[in-house]
Amino acid sequence: MSEKLDLTVMDTQVEEVVEETPEAPAAAPAAEEEDEMESETLSVDEENLRPAREDEISSIQVYLNSIGKTPLLTAEDEIELAKRVAQSDQRAKNHLITANLRLVVSIAKRYCDLGLPLLDLIQEGNTGLIRAVEKYDYTKGYRFSTYATWWIRQAITRAIADKGRNIRLPVHATEAIQRLKKIRRQLTFDLGRYPTDEELAVAAELPVAKIRQLKRIVKRTVSLATPVGPDDDRSLVDLIEDEYSGHPTRTVAHKMLSEDIAEVLSVLTTREQEILTMRYGLYDDRPRSLAEIGTKMGVTRERIRQIEAKALRKLRHHGMRKRLDEYLHDD
Repeated sequence: MSEKLDLTVMDTQVEEVVEETPEAPAAAPAAEEEDEMESETLSVDEENLRPAREDEISSIQVYLNSIGKTPLLTAEDEIELAKRVAQSDQRAKNHLITANLRLVVSIAKRYCDLGLPLLDLIQEGNTGLIRAVEKYDYTKGYRFSTYATWWIRQAITRAIADKGRNIRLPVHATEAIQRLKKIRRQLTFDLGRYPTDEELAVAAELPVAKIRQLKRIVKRTVSLATPVGPDDDRSLVDLIEDEYSGHPTRTVAHKMLSEDIAEVLSVLTTREQEILTMRYGLYDDRPRSLAEIGTKMGVTRERIRQIEAKALRKLRHHGMRKRLDEYLHDD
């Protein structure tokens, strides 16, 4: 798939999707998805990136800025457009699609670690969005974004299963892996440490053996000394990408997460922000213990616990927590 996104989607007729896809469930998915369409406008630091990668970062930046120009729709807008779509109004169809492209990005960015670049994930998610527009029945009473989320996720997970790995995985296995990763993040958030296989099994309602099987699928390894091929003197270690080279997908995905975390924590005091950042490893994926944080900040372990509890109460009662929940509840 081409790494270049079609930036003319707002002004041209959207190509019809002809691939057969199973029908969505009659009932809409959980209504929690209705608030997911948030602005994805980013400011990407390109200063230290190699020229070839600057173009890729720029493509993502231009696309996000472009789709951010279309206003979000109200429930009334969705119904009116859906009525026109039912009458084969192509302009209404294009409008409903372009107004929901941010929803695709919001969902696609959660799947960056499963084998496909962010640009490809967005492209696949867009095909699911188009299918959702074609299938949406406004008379059912639920918001379009709630309905479209199911189709977008299905398109992305199918693409990952088909293209994201050298060994193809069934769609249900890809979805199970994604669900396990979500549960692991939630438990890490709740426990302040990484959960054991047994704790994962209880939370996922699966046997421990199944948990370990899924983890083995994710972490299939091979010796770095393995030769590339019979006619190639190089080994796999020679082909490993430099993690400091500014891979565009990771750069943008990390930027998205960093900005969302910063916005969520903005309701807290500076000290509360520092404690939660260290406690849950929000930026370096290394959670610290209460004792570690207390030593670093020159206060007791109990005092850190009190400040942490107060900060979490603030977040629970603040609507902006939904921004962080996207990374914790993404099934």
